[in-house]
Amino acid sequence: MEQGPARSLGLIVLCSVLGLLTGGAVVYFSLRGQEPIPAIVVSTPLPTSTLPPSATPAPIRVYISGAVQSPAVCELPHGSIVQDAIDAVGGPAFDADLGCVNLALELQDQQHVHVPRVGEANPPPVISGGAPRGENVLVVNINTATASELETLPGVGEVTAQRIIEYRELNGPFQTIEAIQEVSGIGPKTFEGMRAMITVGP
Repeated sequence: MEQGPARSLGLIVLCSVLGLLTGGAVVYFSLRGQEPIPAIVVSTPLPTSTLPPSATPAPIRVYISGAVQSPAVCELPHGSIVQDAIDAVGGPAFDADLGCVNLALELQDQQHVHVPRVGEANPPPVISGGAPRGENVLVVNINTATASELETLPGVGEVTAQRIIEYRELNGPFQTIEAIQEVSGIGPKTFEGMRAMITVGP
């Protein structure tokens, strides 16, 4: 008679063990079928190097005189041209001879810009003075230079450059650099301003 309860207890234990094994197997195979979750990697970017600040060129001081509204010494940003200088003093006067001025010429510190008047006799050089640019000085051959090359000379604008070319065509090449003073609009003062920058070639 005692075998009945003992047998029932054995069946309960067996069922419990089978249930645990079945549940474990289900959990095992369900997890096995899942792909592993990739690990999240946080990367810290490398610090970038900061470029050192570049030096800002100092402004230039230029004296503007002649046929302008308010002749004065003005301070201009580095890289300014003659047009900027004239605008800084109120613009040209009504009788300014701008044909003799290279308005696109870049200025240097401590230069003197003189805007001639129409019909002005023996005006000073349009550009004079200034701190030296360095050892490399551009020399212009006045016998072969184009109009744009001639306009790089101090005191030579578009009109004067054309007069130099017309003089060459009528009279032949210049024999000396001093002969350029025979061109209308180029007086002794203008010549002195360009003397070191011109040649008649070999």
